[in-house]
Amino acid sequence: MRYQIDQPDPYCKGRIGLLTTDHAVIDTPTFMPVGSLGPVKGLESEDLQKLGFRLILNNAYHLFLRPGHKRVAEMGGLHAFTGWSGAILTDSGGFQIFSLAKLCAITDDGVTFQSHIDGSTHVITPEKAIEIEESLGADIIMVLDQCVALPADRQVIQDGVRRTKLWAERCQAARRRTDQALFGIVQGGLDADLRVASARELGALGFEGYAIGGLSVGEGKADMHAMLDVTVPELPENKPRYLMGVGHPEDLVEGVARGVDLFDCVVPSRHGRTGSLFTAGGRVVIKQAQYADDERPIDPDCGCPVCSRYSRAYLHHLFLVKEMLGARLNTIHNLWYFSDLMRRMREALAEKRFAAFRDEFYRNRDRQVELSGPTNDEREAQADFHGSCHT
Repeated sequence: MRYQIDQPDPYCKGRIGLLTTDHAVIDTPTFMPVGSLGPVKGLESEDLQKLGFRLILNNAYHLFLRPGHKRVAEMGGLHAFTGWSGAILTDSGGFQIFSLAKLCAITDDGVTFQSHIDGSTHVITPEKAIEIEESLGADIIMVLDQCVALPADRQVIQDGVRRTKLWAERCQAARRRTDQALFGIVQGGLDADLRVASARELGALGFEGYAIGGLSVGEGKADMHAMLDVTVPELPENKPRYLMGVGHPEDLVEGVARGVDLFDCVVPSRHGRTGSLFTAGGRVVIKQAQYADDERPIDPDCGCPVCSRYSRAYLHHLFLVKEMLGARLNTIHNLWYFSDLMRRMREALAEKRFAAFRDEFYRNRDRQVELSGPTNDEREAQADFHGSCHT
């Protein structure tokens, strides 16, 4: 993996870059659609390519349980198994182990847990996590980390930071493949001192990239932004920075403004399946009765293939009758919106106008009162932006 960085906007901490892997060249900042089990639900690989994505996320925890990392390896790895020709990042599964497993026992050696699927017992150590991810064959892989549920006592968070560093060192030592980039993961809860310490300790280990974990787990937007403000400056400037599990459109804007390069989240696909559609002016909740006779597209200014062909009324009908095509079309529209949002942010950074772009982003959301408008989280994000860009 190679990463070339440019930071053209002197009034913003955001930067644009070029991430080169064996399978794709990716313009950053970028968003990764999530295919936990391989596919992004309802879409084919060609759909994702047409929507502009070159990097997706698969989850090692889910693929370890089904169909099994050894079976995937026998099939030629994730690229051959799924038919995806672009780049892949695999999460080690640490978050899923702690959030989904029925029972979970953590020691310095590793994690013993029961599958959320059938209750079977498994043990994952840092060495096992690397074995799984090397078998899956992604371009970018993650260390095993301990994601502490919040709120938590400082000692619990501190233990998680210590264990995450210990596991990161063991993951490094366990590597056998040289064609995968290994990222370290910063933890530390909502404790600024622990976040800084974790970032510095992992930075000294010389990973190919760095992820910020343990955020977007229920804390307020202001808390997440505060942790980014203290964490990102401590990470190596010449390495990609990845904010895990984030997020909503306003999260992407605020993360880019603070110097984050990579994002992933289930939001666009999951919201699409539940009928919540993103537009420049807010969200259209397509199941609402007001759209039953609405002949307009989801967003008149959207260039996606759904908005060019289908009306809100038709999508409303598909949702009510639980037609699978509706979930597919909604997902395509949402992913187009996310892809286009990242493209527009890259352009704004290159043209040294990111602060103006950000202001316009929020003005457009607030202007169109007929749509759902900004949520409380979005209003909080708008009010909390201090110092990342100079207006």
